[in-house]
Amino acid sequence: MRAITYARVSTDEQADRHNGLDAQSDTLNTALSARGWELVAALVDDGASAATMKRPALAEALGRLDRGEADVLVVSKLDRLSRSVLDFANMTQRARRRGWAVVALDIDVDTATPTGQLIANIVSSVAQWEREIIAARTSEALQAKKARGCRLGRPVELPESVRLRIASEHAAGDSLRTIAHRLTAEGVPTARGGRWHPATVRAVLGSLDLDAVAAAAA
Repeated sequence: MRAITYARVSTDEQADRHNGLDAQSDTLNTALSARGWELVAALVDDGASAATMKRPALAEALGRLDRGEADVLVVSKLDRLSRSVLDFANMTQRARRRGWAVVALDIDVDTATPTGQLIANIVSSVAQWEREIIAARTSEALQAKKARGCRLGRPVELPESVRLRIASEHAAGDSLRTIAHRLTAEGVPTARGGRWHPATVRAVLGSLDLDAVAAAAA
């Protein structure tokens, strides 16, 4: 069997030793060696969410499988591919049409078999349910905090003088890039001590908006 392995971590999971790329790679390599399968390619999406199927490495893997370059797509865990029942169902249908299979090592499922398809769909359904339940509970908790006038978002670590300066310069018409360049040129450190970027300036402005919302609700 010719195999393409696929690994994925989202930004929040990068520090998780169970879902980390090294851990996934070790699991995949061990499985291929035990089965005597040939590794065609080891593809990785680093910092990608399972909420969308539009991921560069996954798109490459599916394209190569469709072209007959490999027989099976192997993942360490089913949720590395998708947490959406619909997305996973579409993938298994595509695999059947094109003559390749999906193997998820955590549940020992091979979608080339009817039993494997059934089990994979059940697990995928549970994963989607869990994700939606967590999202709903998180939303309810955030709304309750907001109603109590609590400030949402990360704790403020930047000096208030720098935050107010950014707000003032942006209100005066300076672009995010201009503000970032000026702060970096003057040696003003970010909250983490790094360089300023437009996205960093935008985050500060967003933090100030959160302050305003909390103040209004208080």
